[in-house]
Amino acid sequence: MNANVGTIDRTLRVLVGAVLIGLAATGTVGLWGYVGVIPVLTGLFSFCPAYALLGLNTCGLKK
Repeated sequence: MNANVGTIDRTLRVLVGAVLIGLAATGTVGLWGYVGVIPVLTGLFSFCPAYALLGLNTCGLKK
């Protein structure tokens, strides 16, 4: 499992996921807000299965 999520992408995923989870926990949005777990996990592990399927990579160039 090679990393395919870059630093900026990781940061945005974790932030957006945390906001969605927070909104769901406070009842501002419905239970669908817990889908924020997915971007948090993909950000923490630096791997996105959808990117792998589509051949995308936001990581910097390997030296």
